[in-house]
Amino acid sequence: MNRKKVMTTLAAAATLGMILGGCANTAAPEGGSTSDGGSSSINIPALTSIDTPPNAVLPAGDGKAKCEATTTLAYVGAETGANAQLGINIFNGVQLAINQHNAANPDCQVQFKKFDTEGDPNKATGPVTQATKEEGIIGVVGLPFSGESKATGNIFEQVKLVHITPAATNPGLTENGWTTFFRGLGNDAVQGPAAAKFMTDKLQAKKVYIVQDDSEYGIGLGATTAEGLGDALVGTDKVTTGQKDFSATISKIMNAKADAVFYSGYYAEGAPFDQQLVNKGYTGTFVGPDGLKDDQFIKQAGDASKNAYFTCPCIPGELIPSFEKDYKALTGIEPGTYSIEGYDAATVLLAGIDAGNQDRAKLLEWVKTYDKDGLSKHYKWNDKGELAAPTVYGYKVENGKIVPIGAIGE
Repeated sequence: MNRKKVMTTLAAAATLGMILGGCANTAAPEGGSTSDGGSSSINIPALTSIDTPPNAVLPAGDGKAKCEATTTLAYVGAETGANAQLGINIFNGVQLAINQHNAANPDCQVQFKKFDTEGDPNKATGPVTQATKEEGIIGVVGLPFSGESKATGNIFEQVKLVHITPAATNPGLTENGWTTFFRGLGNDAVQGPAAAKFMTDKLQAKKVYIVQDDSEYGIGLGATTAEGLGDALVGTDKVTTGQKDFSATISKIMNAKADAVFYSGYYAEGAPFDQQLVNKGYTGTFVGPDGLKDDQFIKQAGDASKNAYFTCPCIPGELIPSFEKDYKALTGIEPGTYSIEGYDAATVLLAGIDAGNQDRAKLLEWVKTYDKDGLSKHYKWNDKGELAAPTVYGYKVENGKIVPIGAIGE
């Protein structure tokens, strides 16, 4: 089945599977009553299977690759810090790809090094500089977050070291004139409108309140989502990284009688925010982007997470049987957000090494002209480092797990 047909099928399945309930449900002021709003009885069934491109490039290649023992790829990004799990998901995907490559290619044992940024723009410049100074490193997967990507892009550019981010989605990152930065998923100019349409169409939200954090990611995505909502947007507010008490923002949401809240940020703040929101009597839906879509959100939000939906320009890797099986064998857990994007990004670089592109200049040129299927999507970048026509998926919390519900915004 071709990619276009697959996406059409997924979108149709999600739409046909939607069951609209008849009773209204919205946020109510503390001690007050509910008012008009979207339906909490909407049930969008989980997606249970997905087709992948039949000609997807895999890390093992043909098993005939030869390379120097110093040939190295690196992961640069969060391994520790408040939102570390999103980076760990990527690192595990990269590790799996390299393991599979090396097992199949005895004459090309690619080395793998990792550099922890803690996901902090102020701390990322040191690890990036260290990575760029190691001559054996000819390609990088990362950085996961938009803020740290913005802070370090010029460092990569100065030494012409190619890097593919499986996660950083701020649209402005590809407007800096960098020739070494490539984005392995759709940006927030795609995700924002898709999220808006998801809330107003599939979730039937009439009044949406947007709350954004102070990160590059949160600010950019909040703006594109707000624009897509139009008259359905009833209010906006801002919070800060590390904030613990959200009572002031919650009061504004309750007074606005919003039936959906979109939180533009990461799970470290999004989870306690949702928990406090529900504890104050909010009965609407809580929607977050890829920065929230992780099991850590459920762990930290507890029972409040039952009201949560997510959007992500990432494919549900757990529905690709071969990848799910191998990833779980390596890590002991299911693939997470960006796991398969990290795997695919590493595969692009490994395929270049196998084709003889074994210095920084040649590997950079390889990525610039790449035009092949991966497991998650087709990889072909424009001159700014953006992919063409990326798909955004919807997810929901069901029985304590995050499950996919199909393509959205189409």
